[in-house]
Amino acid sequence: MLSFLPAPVIGVINSILLGLNTLFWCLLLYIPALLKLLVPHKGFRVLCTRVIIWISESWVACNTGWMKLTHGTRWDVRGAENLQRESWYLVLSNHQSWVDIFAMQRVFNRRAPFLKFFLKQQLIWVPVIGLAWWGLDFPFMKRYTREYLIKHPEKRGEDLKATRIACEKFRYTPVSVMNFVEGTRFTRAKHDKQKSPYTHLLSPKAGGVAFVLDAMGDSIQTLVDVTIAYPDGAPTFWDFICGRVTEVKMEIQTVTIPEHLKGRDYSADAEHRRNVKDWLAEQWRAKDQRLTAMLGQDGNQPGAGR
Repeated sequence: MLSFLPAPVIGVINSILLGLNTLFWCLLLYIPALLKLLVPHKGFRVLCTRVIIWISESWVACNTGWMKLTHGTRWDVRGAENLQRESWYLVLSNHQSWVDIFAMQRVFNRRAPFLKFFLKQQLIWVPVIGLAWWGLDFPFMKRYTREYLIKHPEKRGEDLKATRIACEKFRYTPVSVMNFVEGTRFTRAKHDKQKSPYTHLLSPKAGGVAFVLDAMGDSIQTLVDVTIAYPDGAPTFWDFICGRVTEVKMEIQTVTIPEHLKGRDYSADAEHRRNVKDWLAEQWRAKDQRLTAMLGQDGNQPGAGR
């Protein structure tokens, strides 16, 4: 354990370790990714995807290694024993910090299918990791604003069509489709501006969840509801790299997704939209209560502190 070192020194060490770890595994990942691009055979591409996932899980395992080497963080995780590697999951979580992603990767790694996110189309051009995301079949989405759709009504439904095409790749290997449904990281200012009805959360957005259930309802049976709490306040990524996060709490709930929420057109079916929003609001009310219990009765807020 190197947690006795000054925090800035730990931050520099971990930044170097993260960079070298990412570069090494990404360069290795490019080999099956390029083969997958060049050879159009479906079975071969599925094999390449499994190799790429193994490489990505190794990257996460190495990240967990430097965390254990340099951090003194206490991890209080409940419910991870219910996860299964050969399953198809919809994963929802509250969102307070970029640390959330590293925390979830550490807990989920090799217990559940590799976490995959919906990404903005422009992110495919990010150096080094853009191609890695493509190789992992992360869906790259182009979303249209309401104003744009008013001017170009012919584009309606294109986002759902793109979601269906992206999700087709998920049918051949188990996957955890991840969504931060608040749409942004929690802060007290955002909470107050939004007039959120929840104490510790922003209001959830149902569209992304509905699109996945519309496209993959026959494959995904289980919601994995993740609640993350930082008792000392939501940390910055630099805080985390420097080992200043004293405790991470995480509760994982597995919930069967109701059949009536699957395989219907969210954009055209008003009753379906209402049902999805009501179901998601119910999950969020329960999550808010869990966060209150996880943070104790001292009035801490997820966005407070650091």
